[in-house]
Amino acid sequence: MPTLFSPLQVGALSVPNRVFMAPLTRCRADADHVPTALMAEYYAQRASAGLIVAEATMATEGNSSFWMEPGIYSSAQVAAWKRTTDAVHAAGGRIFLQIWHGGRACHPLLNNGAQPVAPSPIAITGSEVYTPQGMQPYVTPRELRDDELPGIVAGFRKAAENAKAAGFDGVEVHGANGYLLDEFLRDGANRRSGPYGGSPENRARLLFEVLEAASSVWGSERVGVRISPLNSYNSMIDSDPIGLSTWLAGRLNDFKLAYLHVMRADFYQQQNGDVLTPIRAQYKGVLIGNMGYGGDEAIAAIAEGKLDAVAFGTSFLANPDLPARLKTGAPLNQPNSATFYTAGAEGYTDYPVLGAA
Repeated sequence: MPTLFSPLQVGALSVPNRVFMAPLTRCRADADHVPTALMAEYYAQRASAGLIVAEATMATEGNSSFWMEPGIYSSAQVAAWKRTTDAVHAAGGRIFLQIWHGGRACHPLLNNGAQPVAPSPIAITGSEVYTPQGMQPYVTPRELRDDELPGIVAGFRKAAENAKAAGFDGVEVHGANGYLLDEFLRDGANRRSGPYGGSPENRARLLFEVLEAASSVWGSERVGVRISPLNSYNSMIDSDPIGLSTWLAGRLNDFKLAYLHVMRADFYQQQNGDVLTPIRAQYKGVLIGNMGYGGDEAIAAIAEGKLDAVAFGTSFLANPDLPARLKTGAPLNQPNSATFYTAGAEGYTDYPVLGAA
């Protein structure tokens, strides 16, 4: 029987263990969204992960949601990411890039005054976004026209090409957490009619087109996708998250992806349910679980066949050597949430490893 520490074939990639690093926005890029040398150090420190999924990265210019997040649309960004992938590979690791469009979570103050876009003109409520002018409420987005969507897909295709040029081992399409592709997928944010609204098939159309575009660059065996059917972050909700998850898992079999990465819960506990069991029953490929897993639960989930791998977020943030700590039962460093989105090395590259003096 496989264990958390057994090798795994993930599409075209052979990985040495099933302790994956989840994508984590850290806001350490420079003002032009160019990855820094510090980011290369951070990811290389975590190269013992079976697979690193690098943070949400802007597929195209003008859809910033976090101010200092990285992009993959300029030659400077590609060159800077190459520094990161070289460092990870030199340390024996494997790394995918998560390609992303912020959708309605973008803000004019982060994008030269441009109004954000979305499937429907529905604003995020109940939270604010960090901007150069401090915390600001989200604005009502502009509804995308159907004839604009091929341009969105083309932007993702170019991002996939740039990720390949930057030396990544593959890409993860970000279809989670209330950003553009998730906004189209879930009916709480998608109220449009026509070919991209209404039925689950129509709401998933843009996601599927992006997966096809990324696969045309990489081959589907080096493309993954992340979804969050229950997560209410960014004012997201769906009328039938279990039904949507079950249907989507079955349809994703057609794409023969490297993996399906599922956030199993809701940050805010507004929506509850078991999405992983029906997804596991329907999906025939590699299934990665994420959100709130400790070592014991992760070990059990793999041993019982519930998952093929587990993606760890904040515990990997605070423990560069997380696989070794889980394998030996060593205590874990606790993450410092005050430094999650700040600049510099503190709370980023200064967490100690086992055996450090």
